[in-house]
Amino acid sequence: MSNQHIIIKAPGDAQIEQVPAPELKDDYILVATRAVALNPSDWKHVDFMASPGARVGCDYAGVIEAIGKGVTKKFTIGDRITGPCYGANAMNHDTGSFGQHIIVKGDVQIPIPHNLSFEEAATLGIGLTTAAQALYQNLGLPLPDSDTKANFPILIYSGSTATGALAIQLAKLSGATVISTCSPRNMQYVKAAGADIVLDYNSPTVGEDIKKAANGDLRYALDCVSIESTSVICASAMSASGGKLALLQPVPDEPLHRINPDVATRMTIAYTVLGETIKAGPHEVPGQEQDFQFGKKFWELARSLLEQGKLKVHTPNVNPTGSGLQGVLKGLDCMRKGEVSGSKWVYTIP
Repeated sequence: MSNQHIIIKAPGDAQIEQVPAPELKDDYILVATRAVALNPSDWKHVDFMASPGARVGCDYAGVIEAIGKGVTKKFTIGDRITGPCYGANAMNHDTGSFGQHIIVKGDVQIPIPHNLSFEEAATLGIGLTTAAQALYQNLGLPLPDSDTKANFPILIYSGSTATGALAIQLAKLSGATVISTCSPRNMQYVKAAGADIVLDYNSPTVGEDIKKAANGDLRYALDCVSIESTSVICASAMSASGGKLALLQPVPDEPLHRINPDVATRMTIAYTVLGETIKAGPHEVPGQEQDFQFGKKFWELARSLLEQGKLKVHTPNVNPTGSGLQGVLKGLDCMRKGEVSGSKWVYTIP
């Protein structure tokens, strides 16, 4: 079986190599990929957290080739499938989506809804998982199918990102009033995603603008950039009595607490949804069964929302730097340079 894959060779260096198909584990599914998509974490893992030999990539859509005997969800060989994948995995080099044949954790995947193409489905995996964990596990919003509704404002900082656009939709489905930020060129897109109020994050008064929009009562926020400067803006916009701020990467508490001492930060690591031990920088994070069970439940809910058209994918830009794995490598370099905005770069895999 021919199997090309993008492999980490050294920090900052990933290359296409011919490698064996990954060994199928009992709770995994073997997939022939049809499309993959880029995430910022892909190039960041290659450059800053490189584990030489690891296979890269977190988003995919494809066709089932084999099913491990421990998978409990009902799948059939030949089904179209999508969901989260853990690329550049220091604990298991065989996972990663940027290849022709890949393995994925079976029980947190879903059959691709009939109304989505491979290219559209490939946009979902890590972005949707991250948005869901941040909103529902870390911030405690009610799920979209709950009888309880979130009758309060929430900030989705940088709503034009893949995670941001999905989080806006989920927060609206949960009943929240959504305030979001982006650049002026992406405002129409963020409004179309469902944001009630959209503000220019380049404005020097954006923190105060957010606070005014929430009438001083912002107690929930998701920072989809999660660097010190953006998290300080989020903290400055929050209620004087504090609140919960979900982050996608570590940000020191000290500068946030200088602005608002009662803001509590919670970091989201999407890969914990696999229920396996992962490596976050130099630290190992033990797998949590509650995260795995949340992933199983949420992805089935997401499947229903997608089928009903209540949840829309982030806009796919297909093969912007050429198709296949060569296109992926070029796309990763563009993402390094900050050239990707307002769409999800997706690549067809022949």
